Amino acid sequence: MFLIHQAKPDGYIIAHHHLSILRHPFLTKQPTWDPVADFSYIMQLTGFVFGTVVRADSPWRTHAALMEAARRAPGRLTFSTSGIATTNHLAMEDILTRERAEMTHVPMRGSQEGVTALLGRQIDVVADSQSWRPQVETGEFRLLAVWTPMRLPSLPEVPTLHDLGYGMSVTSPYGLVGPKGMEPEVVDVLHRSLKKAFEDEASQAIMRRWELPNEYLGPREYRAFAVERVEYERQTVARLGLSID
Repeated sequence: MFLIHQAKPDGYIIAHHHLSILRHPFLTKQPTWDPVADFSYIMQLTGFVFGTVVRADSPWRTHAALMEAARRAPGRLTFSTSGIATTNHLAMEDILTRERAEMTHVPMRGSQEGVTALLGRQIDVVADSQSWRPQVETGEFRLLAVWTPMRLPSLPEVPTLHDLGYGMSVTSPYGLVGPKGMEPEVVDVLHRSLKKAFEDEASQAIMRRWELPNEYLGPREYRAFAVERVEYERQTVARLGLSID
């Protein structure tokens, strides 16, 4: 992201933009960019399919049962995510706070490491993106909740966080940005071209194959989302006392 921050705002260099870019300035004492002012927001695309997963032979058949077990034995149960201060880490901590429960976070270098650890009984829960899908489909894992706004067509019996009463969905949406100062005309050309590609049947087929949520936002709406989200990131990082320094 240092490159895009330094680039000329001529439209020839754009970057993949995700929530960790909005979060990063609040994780360090020496932030190197402003998460809103230093970028020209072009278009938000999609997000991830996160879920709460346990082994099929675990005693927890529902999300409520898992949370009850976490309340009874604070810190004894473990959950993996794809790293400290990732969106799924923050979301899981939010869920645990609401439940007045405590689990021990085991950060991994990626979601697949969590799957491997759960297969090896090294952890109790995976709270991550859908690297767990093959094991859920074969019956090795049990998916207790999906974090998407709607239930997955392939797993319609699995409740969402909304279904469970949390009033939230977590997809960690991402999109495309350019350096600050891009002319509105340039942003418009890029947006229209990228939106056409996003709506192409080949792109939508991939979205359907992996049941990815449609998180499309145009330039103005994407920037407004960033402004609102930055405040959430600031407050959450402060509440959890997270730092990368």
